[in-house]
Amino acid sequence: MPIKQAAIKALRQSNRRANRNTKVKSDVDALVRKVRKAIEKRDAVNAKRWLVDAIKKIDRAVQHRVIKKNAAARTKSRLSVAISKLSK
Repeated sequence: MPIKQAAIKALRQSNRRANRNTKVKSDVDALVRKVRKAIEKRDAVNAKRWLVDAIKKIDRAVQHRVIKKNAAARTKSRLSVAISKLSK
C-alpha cells in the first residue's frame, strides 16, 4: 500500500479509471456479441441495427483510449464484412 498522500490519490484514481474502462469494454463486447449472434441467426435487420450501435460504442471507446485504434478498426471491419456477406 502507498504511504504518501499523492500515491494514495494516484491509486484511487487508477482504480476508478480501471473500473470505468472495464465497464466500457464489457459494453462493447456485449454489443459485438449481439451482432455476431444476429449474424449466426441470419437476421440481417437486427445485425445492421446493432452494428450501428456497436460502431458508435467502439468509436467512443477509442476516443477515450480504452481500446486501441487498430483493434477497433479490425473489429468494425470484420463485423461489416460478415454482415455484407449475410446480405448477399
